[in-house]
Amino acid sequence: MSEFILNLTPQLYEYLLKSSLREPEILKKLRAQTRTMSTHKMQISPEQGQFMQLLVQLLGARKTLEIGVFTGYSTLAVASALPSYGKVIACDINVEWTTIAKRFWEEAGVLHKIDLRLGNALDTLQLLLDQGEANTFDFVFIDADKKNYSAYYEKSFQLTRPGGLIAIDNVLWAGDVADPAINDINTVMIRQLNEQLLVDERIRLSMLPLGDGLTLALKC
Repeated sequence: MSEFILNLTPQLYEYLLKSSLREPEILKKLRAQTRTMSTHKMQISPEQGQFMQLLVQLLGARKTLEIGVFTGYSTLAVASALPSYGKVIACDINVEWTTIAKRFWEEAGVLHKIDLRLGNALDTLQLLLDQGEANTFDFVFIDADKKNYSAYYEKSFQLTRPGGLIAIDNVLWAGDVADPAINDINTVMIRQLNEQLLVDERIRLSMLPLGDGLTLALKC
């Protein structure tokens, strides 16, 4: 046993994928499509998508929320893990990216499970609260603009049921959050959220070095 996280060399990472990844062809196709885009690094890793599927299934989730869709890989992964009557409310502002997403959702046969809301995500979250949706979501995934991370978290917390789970991506931000000399707005906002979550007694907390860092907040 080691006191430190094992360093994943490229060779070891490939072994990890070869030994554990069960990625359906439709997700592989979407990942390949996204890889041709200049913004492809915004997509989550395949093992993260599989991990999120496992979390959704462990929760017995029926109703989930996603803030930040991009080309729809994480949405597709989660929707595929839901029962036929399950629902993902997916928030984004980019028509071009989500058009790609919808094409793959349809091909995968999960389009009926996904309610895409185009527009300012904070407005969408507030609308859900105004409509009486507080404490009704089983799982929330936050992976959008970093300057609003704290605001996304607070509204997501209100929407999540007790015993529900909030997953937050990019919390290690390529290591920049650990460097006090780096103080751009994105790094500062992620760092502030990490500090906020550490002392938030409303949740049970775990930060994982998965992908670019994934925090899990279980609502008490």
